[in-house]
Amino acid sequence: MGRLVYTAITSLDGYVADAAGSFEWAAPDAQVHAAVNDLEREVGTHLYGRRMYEVMRVWETMGDAPDDPAVIADYARIWRGADKIVYSTTLAATTTPRTRLERSFDPDAVRALKASTARDLSIGGPTLAADAIRAGLVDEWHQFVTPVVVGGGTSWLPGGVTVHLEMLGTRRFDGGVVHLHLRTRPDGS
Repeated sequence: MGRLVYTAITSLDGYVADAAGSFEWAAPDAQVHAAVNDLEREVGTHLYGRRMYEVMRVWETMGDAPDDPAVIADYARIWRGADKIVYSTTLAATTTPRTRLERSFDPDAVRALKASTARDLSIGGPTLAADAIRAGLVDEWHQFVTPVVVGGGTSWLPGGVTVHLEMLGTRRFDGGVVHLHLRTRPDGS
């Protein structure tokens, strides 16, 4: 059975984008990028909302230049090797291979997908992740906390939801980013 994993690079105050919509402050250095790559190797299917898909589809062509850093080329290969499901009511069509479009997020369909696969699924983007969190679908959480306070913007977590988590591990990177690895407690306590 696959796990649904939510990974985000956040500010110290819990945002994935600042009030202006920028996330340049969250650009990972090579060490953090390599750690994210290692997490993504286990993913067979990415679940995206429209906005996150539009950000991520650059990986279809990025990483092909001979002077691209190895960590970038590695991530591009990982991303291209996974299936993608995009949930959108406004996107006319997807533009990348191995990608299908769904008009609405169906928690039961995601549960069935988790049950039918041996590989993990990842959920990208805080809006879609909020739907999965509210439905109790997220099994593991990876938060990469960047040492910056942005004071507002797009939160990585939805409000009004309580989820009990168990800390599985932490790692501090040379640039100050801290990785928190957690899992949802199976008993809910």
